[in-house]
Amino acid sequence: MMTARLVAGARLGAVSAFAVLLAGCGIRATEVPTNFGPAPSRVQCSLAEPDVAAQAARGLPVQVFLLCGSSLVTVDRTVRVPDGAADSERRILVAQGLLDQLATPPSAAEKEAGYSTDVRGGITVGRPRPGDPEETLRLSTAPDSLTSYALAQIVCTFSDSAAAEGDGSVVLGGPGAESPRRYECTDEVRARPGSTEPPSKDAAGE
Repeated sequence: MMTARLVAGARLGAVSAFAVLLAGCGIRATEVPTNFGPAPSRVQCSLAEPDVAAQAARGLPVQVFLLCGSSLVTVDRTVRVPDGAADSERRILVAQGLLDQLATPPSAAEKEAGYSTDVRGGITVGRPRPGDPEETLRLSTAPDSLTSYALAQIVCTFSDSAAAEGDGSVVLGGPGAESPRRYECTDEVRARPGSTEPPSKDAAGE
């Protein structure tokens, strides 16, 4: 009996000493394993760096604005533009390619990272009409009939591309007789596209 008590006492002393050592090292002893859950698979609104060389081989590298969270974020895409296209034709082709990319559902990786788009497929881009500013892009859907998210995506994507004149604005019109309007992509629009529509003004007579 005495031997059993001595062994138990020795074990208790060893456990106590081990706990003291752990405390001295800044490690808290625990009786049960702690489960913090699986590590997140991807950071929200963060994607791996694209292969620029591979993209350039597929077409003209461009950026489009997708929705992520409550703001607009750029992602890399490519559009096809035939060599030797005139400047006026090139603008239309680039604009149509950008629209098509905006309407394409995000990839699996982009969806996992939280990206989405509010631009629907089937929208086409036409040339300016007589009396329109020469940089006007006429959409088959009237800009004011688009959702605030879709309009912000299109305006910010166009204004930051070869489809615009490089001054941070883009002139858009619809299929009807309404005068085209000059839209701007501002910091407020990029940050809150659902509640802040792109500022615009009548572009007739410019």
